[in-house]
Amino acid sequence: MSSRTRARGAKSAAGVHTVRIPRQRGRRGAEPFVVVVPERPSLAREALAVVGGWLWRSRRALAPTGLAVLALVVAGLLHVIAWWSGLLLAPAAAGPLVWLLITQRRRPATGSVLAWRIGLAALTSSALAWLATAAGFGPLAGALELWWLLTLIAAQTAWLFVRHTH
Repeated sequence: MSSRTRARGAKSAAGVHTVRIPRQRGRRGAEPFVVVVPERPSLAREALAVVGGWLWRSRRALAPTGLAVLALVVAGLLHVIAWWSGLLLAPAAAGPLVWLLITQRRRPATGSVLAWRIGLAALTSSALAWLATAAGFGPLAGALELWWLLTLIAAQTAWLFVRHTH
C-alpha cells in the first residue's frame, strides 16, 4: 500500500483495514473518502470457531472429558514438581470403596442401584489410583496412557447414560 493511501494516525479495530483515498484535484474544500474493508478470516480461524462453538454448546455432555484432560495435566505437573505426591495420593484410591461399604451398610440396595454404586465406586477408585500412579511415574509412562483412555471412555459413556435417563 502506498503512503498516499495509508491512514496516518487513525485508529481502527483489530482485523479491519482502513484505506484513505486522497482528495481529488478539483474539490479543494471537500473531505476525503474513507473506505473500511474488513479482513477476511482464514480457513483455520473459521474451523476453530466452528469447533469452539460446538465444544461450548456441548460442554455439559463433555464434562468427564474435560475433567480427564485436567487430571492428565495435573498429574504431569505433579510428576514434574513433586514425584512423591503420588505416595500421598495413593490412599485416596481406597476412599470410594470405603464410601461404598458405608453406604451399603446405612442404606442397603439391590439390583440396578447396587450396580450403579459399584460401578461408580470402581470408576472413581480407578481414576484416583491412576492419578496417584501418574503423579509418581509420569502420566504417559508404560500403560498409564491406555489406563487413562479406558477410564475416560468408561466415565464418558456412563455420564451420557445418566444424562439421558434422568
